[in-house]
Amino acid sequence: MKQGIHPEYHRVVFMDTSTGKMFLSGSTRTSDETVEWEDGNEYPLIRVEISSDSHPFYTGRQKFTQADGRVDRFNKKFGFTE
Repeated sequence: MKQGIHPEYHRVVFMDTSTGKMFLSGSTRTSDETVEWEDGNEYPLIRVEISSDSHPFYTGRQKFTQADGRVDRFNKKFGFTE
């Protein structure tokens, strides 16, 4: 691996702005804003709009716009009934 071409990797706290959930992870991003974590250390705070705590795929609050299958759609489109 070449030296000096990779960004510095450090620990940061991500906060979901819609739910307030925070989690500690590694990242190359940094921030001027800091927060004290559960272990007593201060880490940079990065605010995100969507995380696994608020995304519909992970929370199970998905909207199903297409409930029927391909065959049902074909039959509806061309007027076939059973």
